[in-house]
Amino acid sequence: MTTFISILRGINVGGHNQIKMDALRQLYAGLGYSGILTYIQSGNIIFCTDSGDTQLLERTIAEKIFQTFGCKVPVLVLTIDELRSALQNNPFISDIKKDRAFIHITFLSEIPEKSLLDQIPTEIYLPDEFCCSGKIIYLYCPNGYGNTKLTNTFLENKLKLTSTTRNLKTVTELLALALKI
Repeated sequence: MTTFISILRGINVGGHNQIKMDALRQLYAGLGYSGILTYIQSGNIIFCTDSGDTQLLERTIAEKIFQTFGCKVPVLVLTIDELRSALQNNPFISDIKKDRAFIHITFLSEIPEKSLLDQIPTEIYLPDEFCCSGKIIYLYCPNGYGNTKLTNTFLENKLKLTSTTRNLKTVTELLALALKI
């Protein structure tokens, strides 16, 4: 059995796509997954399965959520190694001038096209900073994520792919929980 971390975009936010974590745990169990844990109410689910195909897992979970709850929810599935790498390679963590409370990680469904990424001029969004590494965008938003223009919707529109963002504390906790299974 392999442990995976699924992060759902846009559930239990602003009264939209309301799904209880108990219901999600039951849905995942119904798919045959085990070791199911949820973390906070924003769609972070850790689970184990024999399947190693993350794209198949993403499609299966998204389809089952739609069938069960009637809402289209983007799902990204990560391995423990991908989550660990996202934390270890975060360029903002080592900068002691940066408050960790304002560091976020945006997970992308694919590696963005360089030409699309290059069309986002970094200086326009200051004091917010971002950098991309593979399927990850690291964000530093000193005025808070709620005040940045570098949102999931913005990045999805610019990069033509799916994304979901978690703060550093959540990503750190998800890794710790996944390692306990």
